[in-house]
Amino acid sequence: MRIAIMGASGRVGTRLIELILANPGLELAAALVSPGSRLVGTPVAGGSIEYRPTDAAMNTHCDVIIDFSAPAASLALQEQIGTKFIPMVIGTTGFKPEEDARLNDLCAHRPMLISANFAHGFEAFRQAAMDFARRMPDAEATIAETYHARKKSAASGTSLLLQRQLFEARSRVMGFAAPQPSIVVEREGDTVGVNEIRFSMGSAEATFTYRVHTRAAYAEGALTAAQWLVSTPRSAGRYSLSDSLTD
Repeated sequence: MRIAIMGASGRVGTRLIELILANPGLELAAALVSPGSRLVGTPVAGGSIEYRPTDAAMNTHCDVIIDFSAPAASLALQEQIGTKFIPMVIGTTGFKPEEDARLNDLCAHRPMLISANFAHGFEAFRQAAMDFARRMPDAEATIAETYHARKKSAASGTSLLLQRQLFEARSRVMGFAAPQPSIVVEREGDTVGVNEIRFSMGSAEATFTYRVHTRAAYAEGALTAAQWLVSTPRSAGRYSLSDSLTD
């Protein structure tokens, strides 16, 4: 499988490249960075592939593109690809509602698997927590996150996703708008990522915790998603990690 990485110089992009180069069944097709990156024109791990900005010619030489960049760069790449049928795995977060709507429109041209968190096993964690919320809709939910001190203090895309889905799950069962779960944000040292959902039931409490030890978990999950997306021909459209667990 030939893979192009968008955001190749980022934390997850770097780990993706390391994993691809170490796997004989995978091939790095392109390492894409911003035009102003100091890495442009330098070889990736001393090989024949160089870091470079996106260009239209590149898009026809890969089986899938994995994108961990920024919303503006991600959408610019989509516009550049145009109507070409190239599967995409998108782990970029921070899309505004209108940007996400544009992504939906572009899914008409190709299959895109989009998620706020690709960490290996996260989707199973999310589904277990949502199942509990549906079974115990009267339990008050609180979301907590802990990431490294360099991450911005605003709630992550993962926590916002969990907040929205917990609200929807409880509201659907209760038949009216449930209270919006609060989000507790913490930044600590070099913590890679801890996501927690606490359900308070007064006399009892249930806690679901997902802890990432290394950033490799995000890269491993994205590669697994890419392999699922191209292993069987997928029609154009928007896919989620839950889709990849149902096959």
